[in-house]
Amino acid sequence: MVDLTTATWRKASRSTSNGGACIELARVNDTIAIRDSKNPTGPKLLLTPQNLQHLTQTIKNS
Repeated sequence: MVDLTTATWRKASRSTSNGGACIELARVNDTIAIRDSKNPTGPKLLLTPQNLQHLTQTIKNS
């Protein structure tokens, strides 16, 4: 289990302050955590850096 209590969450620089569909990412050791910025206490997706790279490449190619 990854302890996210002290994680520093970062939102994409293209996100606007008026809400919208934004995600936040945090790196904790060798894990990348992803959460919905509108629901910070909700579920998180945990990925390795390699899996995140694969995910983003797959999204770009679709």
